[in-house]
Amino acid sequence: MNKKLVSAILCGAMVLAAATPVMADGGVADGKKIALVGKSAGNAFFEIAANSFKETVEAEGGTVDVVYPEAATADAQIKVLDNLISQKPDAICISANDVNALQAKLEEAMDAGIKVSSFDSAPNKDSRQVFVNQAGTKQVGQALLDAVLDISGGEGQWAILSATSQAANQNAWIDAMKSIMEGDDKYSKLELVEVAYGDDEPQKSTDQTAALLEKYPDLKVICAPTTVGIAAAAKYLQDNGSACKLTGLGLPSEMQEYTGDDDAHSCPYFYLWDMQGLGKLSAYATAALINGDITGALDETFTAGDLGDYTITEADDGGTEIVLGEPLQFNTENIEEMAKLY
Repeated sequence: MNKKLVSAILCGAMVLAAATPVMADGGVADGKKIALVGKSAGNAFFEIAANSFKETVEAEGGTVDVVYPEAATADAQIKVLDNLISQKPDAICISANDVNALQAKLEEAMDAGIKVSSFDSAPNKDSRQVFVNQAGTKQVGQALLDAVLDISGGEGQWAILSATSQAANQNAWIDAMKSIMEGDDKYSKLELVEVAYGDDEPQKSTDQTAALLEKYPDLKVICAPTTVGIAAAAKYLQDNGSACKLTGLGLPSEMQEYTGDDDAHSCPYFYLWDMQGLGKLSAYATAALINGDITGALDETFTAGDLGDYTITEADDGGTEIVLGEPLQFNTENIEEMAKLY
């Protein structure tokens, strides 16, 4: 897709997401109480999506309690869920820190009549009714792997700097990259040397970047499919004049000074999606669950306000999901414009 067209599409989606009309009453979330549970506080990506989720629900007559665990761990989220279940909200929407560890608590919520949706990072299929996916798993994996292939010149060592080792979305994208690489000869000259984990902490992500460079002096590319990790790695690589380049998933506002296709910048280009659109779609999907418009079953459809109509499809884990759209590339042609928004 033409890069300028991508920029225009993203701008339009962002304007729509920010322009939800306020309704005095009678909205799809009228009188409903929803708890939105993040992975951890201080994640700029989640906060943008959470604000859009909250604004959408409130404009539709409901209320949202945005809750962060004390740490980016399953145990911390379990404590949050335990407290929320006792408060009996109409629904819980969660970005999971672990695929399986939350199952007992989320099943308890559903048994109590609380609707459970997820977005950004899904718990397993038995722990949710539906997952709102920011982009198809295979599409993200393909985009990231092709970026590694391009930036490396088609050969050489590369590494992945992920979030936590239990993060469902990170692991799904990594598995997709590995599967695609193994199944196509055009990637045969790429060598994935390590998957490192920065736990979505800036300092640990910086330390892991330094360790990768020390361990693999010929490393050509680091792929960081996490907004925290890519920002930390970008700064370290650029500040230290490293020849190793970077790609992954990031926020334009955090990556602007590091984005450029020259020796002075650490990241030629990277990807993400419409974060406001993700929050908005998740809000409408959760409200549709509460109202009984959907149950999360395959092939059900619903209308997500001015985002349009969506169909529930099969997720890679055998559960169901709603896919927002394709990953979008940020580069020298659109980074300045996009950084003003995100």
